[in-house]
Amino acid sequence: MTYVLMKVLESAPSRYDKGIRLLTRGGVDAAYDWLCGHVQPGQRALDIGCGTGALALRAARLGADVVGIDVNPQMLALARAQAERQGLAEKVTWQEKGVAELGEEADAAFDVIMSGLCFSELTPDERHYTLEQARRLLRSGGLLLLADETRPRDVGRRVLHVLIRLPLVLLTYFLTQTTTHALPDAPAMLREAGFEIDEVRFNRLHDFVAIVARNP
Repeated sequence: MTYVLMKVLESAPSRYDKGIRLLTRGGVDAAYDWLCGHVQPGQRALDIGCGTGALALRAARLGADVVGIDVNPQMLALARAQAERQGLAEKVTWQEKGVAELGEEADAAFDVIMSGLCFSELTPDERHYTLEQARRLLRSGGLLLLADETRPRDVGRRVLHVLIRLPLVLLTYFLTQTTTHALPDAPAMLREAGFEIDEVRFNRLHDFVAIVARNP
């Protein structure tokens, strides 16, 4: 996953889901299915950076009441349309807002907080704030379900990862004067924020991770 390709897909929401499947080599669906398998009927869930609603709609199909937030109105329009087609419109509330507005939500308002491919788009300060808010918004024992781009720790995988990404990273900087923000160590990031890690799954290259964490 790269910043440039993510932005290209975000500019064409109708192609976003297919593009993400392609870029994650098909791994995103399995990761999202596994994460949402931890959602229970009747729970209240928040999807941060919900995009076209991939996680939010999965949770809604399992019987959760979901709030999906995203700063991209086109993405939200597509998510609403999918919810309508799937008969889930009453199970999901879509809100155009970013992580800076999480402070508006009440303490312990959610049983589950989800986020897919959002934290890698945030700055370190934004990640810190978002995780701080997630701790506040989750009830005691509530789950944080996270799937995102990460950096392999194994030297061999890291070299392969860099070789695959380098041309796109250079293109990113040339076009946007910014770079990607792949999570250096997602489990450690969550532990430092005060979460307890229940389960972690990586893809084969270890550049995509899915984590189930708990608010103690």
